[in-house]
Amino acid sequence: MIMVTTERMSIFPISDDEMIIKINQETNGELKRAYMEMLAGCKKSPEQRIWHTIWFMQLNDGSGQIVGDLCFKGLNDNGSVEIGYGMKEGYEGRGLMTEAVTAMAKWAITQEGVSCIESETDSNNIASQRVLLKAGFVPTEVMGEEGPRFAWKKC
Repeated sequence: MIMVTTERMSIFPISDDEMIIKINQETNGELKRAYMEMLAGCKKSPEQRIWHTIWFMQLNDGSGQIVGDLCFKGLNDNGSVEIGYGMKEGYEGRGLMTEAVTAMAKWAITQEGVSCIESETDSNNIASQRVLLKAGFVPTEVMGEEGPRFAWKKC
């Protein structure tokens, strides 16, 4: 099993069965659709599963608490992967997401076929933009469907 470990967390991909549970529990329609697309990507390209699945962020404090999740939106032909992320309510503002995004970018760039890590965030989501900047992403001056795009500076 793949696991990325940080100072405070273990980050790991979940199974298709766990994704189905996550989808069934999700109340946000937009997230539910995104998770369903991710699951379809896992099933369509099992050899590329890590670039489609949900990755859980679990605290290493013995509680086993899942505090958020991350995902990649597929590996493009040009070697680019886009990272997305979300934090559970009550865990914001502790630097956990910055820690996770930084670790996952460092991990992803070492994987075969990956040449760049990108992200896109809503123009009004200043907290998400701060996470990206602290994690070593830089604005690309390109506007995507969701808002401004960022690329990890080591690309």
